[in-house]
Amino acid sequence: MNFSLKKVLPHIFVFLGFIIISLAYFYPVLQGKEIYQSDIAQYIGMSRQQNDFRAETGEEPYWTDAAFGGMPTYQLGANYPHNYIKELDRTLRFLPRPADYLFLYFLGIYILLLVLKIDYRLAFLGALAFGFSTYLIIILGVGHNAKAHAIAYMPWVIGGILLCFRQKYIIGFLLLAFGMALEISANHFQMTFYLLLLVIVIGIVYLIEAFRKKTLPEFFKALAVMVVAVVLAIGTNATNLLATQEYADFSTRGDTGLTINPEGTPEKSSGLDYNYITEYSYGVLESFNLFIPRFMGGSSAENLGTDSAVYSQLLQLGANPVQAAQFAEAAPTYWGDQPFVGAPAYVGATVLFLFVFALFLVRGKLKWWVVGGSLLALILSFGKNYPFEFITRFFIEYVPLYNKFRAVSSIQVILELCIPVLAIAGLSRLFFKEESVERKVYSIKWATIITGGIALLFLLFRGAFSFTGASDGVLIQQLGPEFVRALKEDRKAVFTADAIRSLVYVLLTAAVLWFFVKQKLNRNLTFLGLGLLILVDLVGVDKRYVDSEDFVRSSVVNRPFQATEADREIMRDESHYRVFDLTGSPFNTARTSFFHNSIGGYHAAKPGRMQELYDFYLSQNNLQVLNMLNTKYFIIPTEEGAVAQANPETNGNAWFIQEVKMVENANEAIQALDGINTKRVAVVDDDFAEFLPKKQFEADSTASIELVSYQPNELIYRASAESDRMAVFSEIYYPHGWQAYIDGEKVPHFRANYVLRAMMVPVGEHEITFRFEPEVVKTGSSIALASSIVLGLLLIGGLFWKIRRK
Repeated sequence: MNFSLKKVLPHIFVFLGFIIISLAYFYPVLQGKEIYQSDIAQYIGMSRQQNDFRAETGEEPYWTDAAFGGMPTYQLGANYPHNYIKELDRTLRFLPRPADYLFLYFLGIYILLLVLKIDYRLAFLGALAFGFSTYLIIILGVGHNAKAHAIAYMPWVIGGILLCFRQKYIIGFLLLAFGMALEISANHFQMTFYLLLLVIVIGIVYLIEAFRKKTLPEFFKALAVMVVAVVLAIGTNATNLLATQEYADFSTRGDTGLTINPEGTPEKSSGLDYNYITEYSYGVLESFNLFIPRFMGGSSAENLGTDSAVYSQLLQLGANPVQAAQFAEAAPTYWGDQPFVGAPAYVGATVLFLFVFALFLVRGKLKWWVVGGSLLALILSFGKNYPFEFITRFFIEYVPLYNKFRAVSSIQVILELCIPVLAIAGLSRLFFKEESVERKVYSIKWATIITGGIALLFLLFRGAFSFTGASDGVLIQQLGPEFVRALKEDRKAVFTADAIRSLVYVLLTAAVLWFFVKQKLNRNLTFLGLGLLILVDLVGVDKRYVDSEDFVRSSVVNRPFQATEADREIMRDESHYRVFDLTGSPFNTARTSFFHNSIGGYHAAKPGRMQELYDFYLSQNNLQVLNMLNTKYFIIPTEEGAVAQANPETNGNAWFIQEVKMVENANEAIQALDGINTKRVAVVDDDFAEFLPKKQFEADSTASIELVSYQPNELIYRASAESDRMAVFSEIYYPHGWQAYIDGEKVPHFRANYVLRAMMVPVGEHEITFRFEPEVVKTGSSIALASSIVLGLLLIGGLFWKIRRK
């Protein structure tokens, strides 16, 4: 028993160390503050209606009217029955946000390094190297929580796979099953897809090894175990996966059938547009900011301080010191090709030195899957940039799902995972007595020559760079050529400073390793020295972009938007309607959704047909189209501020039409909306012809239809007509889950006017009900429950077997 405690105790101390370091870096959380994350502010705006409904009724609505005229809440934090993996995840994230995600970074990579049989002290250093990688910190600063969440569980999955290949089937199965279940539950499928690419590389390396050593039966046995683990992991997340797939087809990631753009010319047929996918492509040269943080100027809003050339030039241009200082605190120093960069993807000069060192010292499968995965990620991150554009086009056209994701530069998270793993594996070899001193010295020498030489080369030839940014032409027009000249001076200055900085860290790291090899430092001092170098190097850069100033009072985070007088005026109206906010970009803000049912919103996967309707008509303020969406109010900008403007022409919640215009496809359907009176005419696809009579509808001044009860997931109308009529509802048509009832009897409804619901209403007085009853939630929850039970039983059985065996 004492021996077991002795083995476990170091890991307990490491676990506590991760907690302390996570809280120390984000120490304002101990003061009750929260980090202000721009994307989370948008999420709060989008999800407020569903959260309020859940709090008031105890029910989950699964639908919100607060954004894009209406959409499912599947990608807005919906809670599903029997989602026990999510409960496990919440247990692991017990620290206040965002310290919880930093803790998960540490824990995941520590588990993977232990699986690789790395000493726990080195695994601790590896956790610091991974967790404080600048990109992983900056995504917490801006609110890409789902991305951080998914990245944190990647090492669990890889660890389980490696254990299975080592024929540790039980522990490997359990680690893979739970790791994959947690990975999927993080709900960032782009990161999970990138993980899959790395797993394929690992599989190829192990397959080649099995073929060479004639151990293919063991390889396929391990593969079978992994397949079962992944199937169970998928099963525990069945509801989320099924709902996501259902909505993806409805979103901009799917195919609406539209093949033209607003000008009538051909458009892409499915998936995301090539330019949209590759908009954030990493420059080939820009990749050196993995090693030199401000190689390309750092971020699009870098803090240069008052000793910068930009500050001095602004004073000469007539700006007062306060104005000049404010500009210098967010100067556009980035001069790469991407539209915007929040921070460089710096992995650390110390860590990269150790990575290159490991390339000379580490042998075997680990080295090859790390190098292979890193090269694949690096090449794909270049996106549309020459000379690797053809590879990106190949993946977009032929690799399933690749064209569903944008920002190809984010695949560099695989680099940020692989580099510390191999770096720490190399350090582990440094402490092997079996490894010759000569080989260690050789590895240190060449790692120093390569990394130090790169830094020195850039220092000597920094004059070869133009330091010209994509937006410099605009700045010349606004502030003059002398200002841009000063800006280039500052770009060159930060480039030089960081190149010297990286060179210093390379030399210090090389010195620590050399002194250890020459027995001038003992093992513990070497651990301490390397730990300090890694920590000071990475945290020093991280603090430039995410620090205590990003934390605010909880009330500010929980209520990120403040109501204007226009908002308050509109909210006095207690009827059901929508608002179109023209004070900004309607389809890129959730501010309106926080207060009203909005035509616009903020989401990475907007409803596809609503996006197209915006491109064709809403962006042009087409009143007939806005009327059919029940746009009762506009918020318009004036010199005095935002003003509410009522729209007396809105069609209302529902109306009877007089004429139906049949069309054959999506192209004709969207074009047919141009110039029609949507209160009188409805556009219907031929696909729904079976629901319509073979006649037009006569005018009936006595016919009426009105909304009498509203909830996001249930709408009740009262209708009266002297003949059968067709009603159009100002609600978004979603083909899955919405059921229509007339006097309690289920009836069909169909799509009209490209995005709306419609149905035939028989003669007489009737109660019409639309109720959101998503079958996908019922089916998925049953699968999740069964899978969770099986996984739980296997966990208990595996632990029992291990205990009995011991």
